[in-house]
Amino acid sequence: MGLRLLACLFRLPTAVIYGSLSLFVSILHNVFLLYYVDTFVSVYKIDKLSFWIGETVFLIWNSLNDPLFGWLSDRVFLSTQQPGAEISSPEVVLKRLRALSHNGPLFAISFLAFWVAWAHPGVQFLLCLCIAIGSLSVFMSYTVWNKEDFFSFRIFCVALALCSIVGFTLSTQLLHQRFEADGKAKWDQESTLKQLYIEKLSVPQEKRITLAEYLQQLKRHRNFLWFVCMNLVQVFHCHFNSNFFPLFLEHLLSDQISVSTGSFLLGVSYIAPHLNNLYFLSLCRRCGVYAVVRGLFFLKLSLSVIMLLAGPDQVYLLCIFIASNRVFTEGTCKLLNLVVTDLVDEDLVLNRRKQAASALLFGMVALVTKPGQTFAPLIGTWLLCAYTGYDIFQRTPLGNVVSAPPKLESAAALEPTLRQGCFYLLVFVPIACALLQLLTWSQFSLHGKRLQMVKAQRQGLTQGEAPEVKMI
Repeated sequence: MGLRLLACLFRLPTAVIYGSLSLFVSILHNVFLLYYVDTFVSVYKIDKLSFWIGETVFLIWNSLNDPLFGWLSDRVFLSTQQPGAEISSPEVVLKRLRALSHNGPLFAISFLAFWVAWAHPGVQFLLCLCIAIGSLSVFMSYTVWNKEDFFSFRIFCVALALCSIVGFTLSTQLLHQRFEADGKAKWDQESTLKQLYIEKLSVPQEKRITLAEYLQQLKRHRNFLWFVCMNLVQVFHCHFNSNFFPLFLEHLLSDQISVSTGSFLLGVSYIAPHLNNLYFLSLCRRCGVYAVVRGLFFLKLSLSVIMLLAGPDQVYLLCIFIASNRVFTEGTCKLLNLVVTDLVDEDLVLNRRKQAASALLFGMVALVTKPGQTFAPLIGTWLLCAYTGYDIFQRTPLGNVVSAPPKLESAAALEPTLRQGCFYLLVFVPIACALLQLLTWSQFSLHGKRLQMVKAQRQGLTQGEAPEVKMI
């Protein structure tokens, strides 16, 4: 039985194995995004100063780590002419797979550090944010989440981490063996054909491009600048929805829907974006990514305005809006990676690079947009406090305040104000985000004929590097 299972694993398509790596990240990442703020505020009782310090340090580290690793990985590709031997694609893939095989399990272990109190809340919050950042896990998490009895949730998180560790180890080993075999066949073929190549005239070696020079190139990359401005707002909105989803369920719908319905809404909002993207990708092939993303921004704006006009008492409409708001926002986030790959091609053409510096450009996008992850909880809690006067860092749990005895008139008066504040937060944030994104996205020109021209030039550069072959 075990041998049969192992044989089945070896026969899996490469795309399925690669996709499983994303699954083993998602089952931890989604639970982290949904519960880390509530855990530290409601369970560990972190104070406001420590929370803001932790988020600020996380903002700096989270923004710098991607471009740092991208620079270390891709700086060798920045020069237009490469001195010395070129690095082949299989070598690059194998190098990154080795890194994943070591760091994937460490990522899963670091996830566990959130759910056990092992230091002062402020210190633990800071360290945990800086070491760790499947949707079915969200369905199950809602059934075991209990701020009063945290033991079941901790066991659930241990099980998720173990699943992720095993998955990372198996997937990276399978991919490593597959790419090693493919790479060996390719290297043997290149060795056989080497004698057919005409020796190229030696070209003068160019000096390596420094980081400062690369940043100057990015400053001149107009579409990159407009894209990161739009994507910063998108990252903020995605994480705002994840961080405040439990709050919206609790204060807008908890007395109107059952726990199972809440769990269903939560799970659907995490699974539907993946299913939607199957349709969005086919739509992108017909209409282009630019048009689809712009349409999603208009849809977000329209739904938010309709919800604002309908008011917070339309329960079914509110359920649909809370779920669809997150579904379309997450779906847009996933489509934007396609735009980054187009920017990688444009960067290669504009600067006539020897090879596309994809990891570095993805890292530079993260440098500008990752702060949105930190701004989401900070701005969200500030807006809630500014409108309702309620501070989530106060020591009395929110549930106790709104369910306090009738004699506490101020607490009783807070409940409708808090509900109204949550509703305005729910609808005005997407309205503001959609307007900002439509403004910046209208300045982005890498679509239509411009995109076709870049793709053609990129193809020409690639073909122009092919060695000539002797006539036999």
